[in-house]
Amino acid sequence: MVKIMIADDQQLIRESLKIILDSDPDFEVVKVVGSGQEVLDALKTESIDIILMDVRMPNMSGVDCTRIVKKEYPNIKVIILTTFDDDEYIYDALKYGASGYLLKGCSLEELSTAIHNVLSGGACFNPNVAGKVAQFFSQMANSHAEVSFDGEEKEYDFSDTEQKIIAQIGHGYSNKEIAQKLGFSEGTIRNYLSVILDKLELRDRTQLAIWYLSRGNK
Repeated sequence: MVKIMIADDQQLIRESLKIILDSDPDFEVVKVVGSGQEVLDALKTESIDIILMDVRMPNMSGVDCTRIVKKEYPNIKVIILTTFDDDEYIYDALKYGASGYLLKGCSLEELSTAIHNVLSGGACFNPNVAGKVAQFFSQMANSHAEVSFDGEEKEYDFSDTEQKIIAQIGHGYSNKEIAQKLGFSEGTIRNYLSVILDKLELRDRTQLAIWYLSRGNK
């Protein structure tokens, strides 16, 4: 059975979601909380598979909470469930490790499918959000500008090669394509990528691409 936590500052929404999800025999809502801090407090004692996380909550936003959850509990999945589809929220949520972004008002069937997809290693997006994500990664693929780190190469101790690799990943190139462009083997590129992700405390190349573009690089 999938153990779910609901995080939303509106009690009516929390309780309604709990009733809806508990009607599915595959799901058990084990905790409902009203803030990001309450999420972190609950995780100290509760075993959770997935969190349905609102964005705007008091004291700590759902985006900031997602960042901490994925750092401290990397196996827990997070789906953002909110009324806001602002670009900044979407990109930051993905950057920090959310596996999905849904808008409130989706059906039980849609929510159930999303939860199962995420637990299977996939991702889920509301159609409106999916369009923004597609546009975002289209910008990556069509981008040809040079990297601009604004001093962050010093903060993270990036080498010239690491900066070039980050830029190529930000432009949507594969390891094979980057290896050909820079004159390295694919294995060498993989090793560099692993070091870069460790320095930035990111999970994968998708988060790295978002990190790169979120700093104004195109």
